[in-house]
Amino acid sequence: MQQHILDLSDKQLTALSEDVLADPELEALYLDNNQLPELPLGINKLRRLRKLSVFHNQLSALPEALFEMASLESVDASANQLTMVSAGLGRLGNLRVWDVQHNQIDQLPASLGELGRLEFLYLAGNLLTVLPDTCRNLRRLVYLNISKNRFRELPACIGDMADLVEVRIFGNQLTGLPESFGDLACLRECYAMNNQLVSLPDTIGGLVVLRKLMLEGNQLTMLPESIGDLGQLTDLDLRDNRLSRLPESLGLLSSLRYLDLRKNDLRVLPEGLRWLPHLVKLDVRLNKFLEDPGWFGELRRRGCIVLT
Repeated sequence: MQQHILDLSDKQLTALSEDVLADPELEALYLDNNQLPELPLGINKLRRLRKLSVFHNQLSALPEALFEMASLESVDASANQLTMVSAGLGRLGNLRVWDVQHNQIDQLPASLGELGRLEFLYLAGNLLTVLPDTCRNLRRLVYLNISKNRFRELPACIGDMADLVEVRIFGNQLTGLPESFGDLACLRECYAMNNQLVSLPDTIGGLVVLRKLMLEGNQLTMLPESIGDLGQLTDLDLRDNRLSRLPESLGLLSSLRYLDLRKNDLRVLPEGLRWLPHLVKLDVRLNKFLEDPGWFGELRRRGCIVLT
């Protein structure tokens, strides 16, 4: 069955015609890259609408009528001028994708936790400092992006988001991660660059299927031994931290392919790194006092790129 789609993107629209609201069969409406200052109050006439995209307009608010549209599965209101989100958000029980990135939102309603079917939550580039505790109920969430906000800490309830596969928390003011972070047994990618992390919890070893751990630009001085339990980790970025030593357990990361240790305070490297079977790139530049371990040549002969 053909989906009823209307694409009015890039039309320099400043208002939406009533004719658009007259199509009861409409399922997807694209209004991206226009100049809309508001959406019409009668938008809830589109009772079958499943996807609404109003990316890059001039919206300062979303009408309450929008939150009566129970058919909605995906809403993209990113790159607007939103300052708040209505508590009516919780009424969108079929919502799978909620994207309000790059707005000016400083608080989220507790009703966010009522979105039991939500899978993708995009909140990057706002003014947020906390997530509501009700987020523990987002059990189907697979993707969370809260990067470039003002978070100083993550709530412990993040560990209850059991289906999370990818987390983007970079560009905040985080000084640590909660112990519950290690409960994210499905997590494959974690992007935590450019925060103020001074340590990682010992529970980090619980992320047994983690593939990418990106920690560039923090203030880490040491890593927990449990990091060696990340047997599926392929990419580990630790550049621009304050590491003076590394745990021997790094030599247990048998799947590791890329290890970036640039711009730290390292003097020696764990012996086990020379035996990592899949390592294809090791970068140790800008460690002023690092001693040559004598086995860089061995890695190079094996095909690994070693940058010193």
